[in-house]
Amino acid sequence: MSRIDTETARKVAKLARIAVPEDQLPALAGELSNILTFMEQLGEVDVDGVEPMTSVTPMRLKRRDDTVTAGSMPDRILSNAPDAREGFFAVPKVVE
Repeated sequence: MSRIDTETARKVAKLARIAVPEDQLPALAGELSNILTFMEQLGEVDVDGVEPMTSVTPMRLKRRDDTVTAGSMPDRILSNAPDAREGFFAVPKVVE
């Protein structure tokens, strides 16, 4: 079981750019130790033969036919644009 001391917790907080008051470092060290302990427990689980999942519920993405369309409908395409000029999307200038 890995134990995190307060000095290591201080270093982790500094690397994460988190301001942790000195009196809360022991509690943070305990929480980090618990996380590492949990990760070690996960490493002990036998996952041989278990197929990887991307979700806890089996889902398939909705698919549509990849068909060629006319595409030449700029008025419909630009109808929801906040700002359109001369048949193009108008965006704020970001580079001088």
